[in-house]
Amino acid sequence: MNAKRIGKQTVRLNEGVRILSAASTVSKKEGEGPLGKYFDKIVEDSTFGEKSWELAESHFIQENMQLAVKKAGLKMNDIDYLLCGDLLNQCTASTFGIMNFQIPFFGLFGACSTMGESMSLGAMLIDGGYANHTLVGASSHFCGAEKQFRAPLALGNQRPPTASWTVTGDGSVVLGRKGNFPCITEITTGKIMDMGITDANNMGAAMAPAAVDVLLNHFQDTGRTPQDYDVIATGDLGEIGRSLVVDLMKKEGYTLDGRYTDCGIEIFDKNKQDTHNGGSGCACSAVTFCGYYYPKLMSGAIGRMLFIPTGALLSPTSSQQGQSIPGIAHGVCIEGCGEKGVKQ
Repeated sequence: MNAKRIGKQTVRLNEGVRILSAASTVSKKEGEGPLGKYFDKIVEDSTFGEKSWELAESHFIQENMQLAVKKAGLKMNDIDYLLCGDLLNQCTASTFGIMNFQIPFFGLFGACSTMGESMSLGAMLIDGGYANHTLVGASSHFCGAEKQFRAPLALGNQRPPTASWTVTGDGSVVLGRKGNFPCITEITTGKIMDMGITDANNMGAAMAPAAVDVLLNHFQDTGRTPQDYDVIATGDLGEIGRSLVVDLMKKEGYTLDGRYTDCGIEIFDKNKQDTHNGGSGCACSAVTFCGYYYPKLMSGAIGRMLFIPTGALLSPTSSQQGQSIPGIAHGVCIEGCGEKGVKQ
């Protein structure tokens, strides 16, 4: 009954699930960053023509998911299940963004780890024989996230050096069964980790232990080491969180070299763009994977990648009541096309 489970937290999919397409739509600031040329669409106005930031995020979701399906050569009625989430209360950005698609929907909240969660569950649905195609993704909006979790922008509050910048946009992929595409081969599901961090402006420190938990369990379950991967990319730990992960993994006997990076570091130039600790938000890892890493997996430039979006499971209520910030991470092992990657 547990033939697919290869360890405490990891499953190996029977034949691998193909990533048929990836689409990324971002706002102006993300387009001005180091990865700007890789995104499918850059929206100059972060309101996207809507009357609120929250509705703008729904607009990002709607247009980008339609683009992902189009790039896969499919139509919306070819999609069996849609899985996505965001940072707004009750995931309302996703609700209003996708409701007109009329596709069976699983709304997810993994905070900024949601892209890893949606890819994991979407792949499991296909591997289990419950779907032929799934559409999965994650979104966030800087202005909406600041208003909900920290302080409305109109207050002009000073941001501390540990703060990160929530990415505005949506990243989505279409998953399927067959074809010469990058392949999800293993999934390592994370546990909630809480080290007592209470500072909502220091997400990197709060989430780093969850990333370490996934890394350790993935390596132990698969028998691999960091050197068995061309790229290991965590979600949105930023500079501070990445440094913590490197130090904590070293204490466990693992050396993370230059192949380990973080999507929150890659997406912005922290000096030129004044983003402090780096990027964050559900869209951070989502658009970085879809825009930057997916083409490298397609070309064979990346043979095997470990993608670990990370999330901080706080809410405005828990923060106001002085509770700590639990972290979560979800690991997805992806093998690319060509000689370095999965054999099709």
